Amino acid sequence: MVRTVQLSTSVSIPQLGYGAMGLSQGYGKADDDTSRETLRHAIKIGYNLWNTATVYGPDQHNEKLLGSVLREGDNRSKVIVTTKWGVKWDNGDLVTDGSPEFARQCIDQSIENLGSAPDMWLLHRIDKKVPVEESVKAMEEARQAGKCKYIGLSAMSANTLRRAAKVAKIDFVEMEFSPFETGIEDSGVIDACKELGVKIFAYSPLGHGFLTGRFRSFEDVLKDGDMRGSGAFPRFNKEVWDHNFKLVEALEKIAEKKGCKASQLALAWAMQVHGNLIIPIPGTKSIKYLEENFAANDVVLSQAEMDEIRKVIKENPIKGAQYGEKFQALMDE
Repeated sequence: MVRTVQLSTSVSIPQLGYGAMGLSQGYGKADDDTSRETLRHAIKIGYNLWNTATVYGPDQHNEKLLGSVLREGDNRSKVIVTTKWGVKWDNGDLVTDGSPEFARQCIDQSIENLGSAPDMWLLHRIDKKVPVEESVKAMEEARQAGKCKYIGLSAMSANTLRRAAKVAKIDFVEMEFSPFETGIEDSGVIDACKELGVKIFAYSPLGHGFLTGRFRSFEDVLKDGDMRGSGAFPRFNKEVWDHNFKLVEALEKIAEKKGCKASQLALAWAMQVHGNLIIPIPGTKSIKYLEENFAANDVVLSQAEMDEIRKVIKENPIKGAQYGEKFQALMDE
């Protein structure tokens, strides 16, 4: 079974996507040949909603990697592609650039990297020096020129979303959401999305891998090139690890009763907790976990099970900031 969400009377997309960032950065080393096999397998099993960004990996590595697979045979016709712009590297630091000039540069570069126009194009982070209206106007111009079909924002406030929606139709936003991070429920973003008819791509729907249970201790994430052990995500820090892991253990108990993995339970919860509003986009480098994540489509939760999951989330509040100082500085307020 593949869950879908309706965008219009004639267009629907899968409700479970694939986040490709880890193939290029962030979560340890990745091998391009192995990554291509994972992407090809995703197409084979119908896991065909992919999410990337110009800034993932050096020299737009992630877009180029996906593009190399999308160019094979008729693969492009089988995949729905989302990419993002508005962030760039500057002397080793990420900085925002929401200028119309950068937008035009990025969409053309993305089309070249991917081999075709992306289906969805999102502003990766809000530039506090450029009014969001100017960024969105440039995106709408690209849509009118046929360089993308849908546009949206990422990591923005409810107020910024409402401002953007006055300039053009916003189809999607991308926000962190999982049992590990439910802040958008209290910030007004969920309400704004429902009000405006905007779907939500949920990035890190497994809490940056925390909810998979594969990391049983802080030492498990201390790997070369893995930002989870670098302080980038304070919720992984040693001093809060044992406390935060109680949520994983609670979810594992529910999953065991359900006959599924804790990761599948978390993804199913995200897909069902707000109707068809949320589209999780978990990432992985391996075919094994790709298939495991995709099987979350088959996990149907009863209202009693949904209530039980909500109960353990409330009983096991996560400690630590969502991001470290550098990443937090890029967030909209």
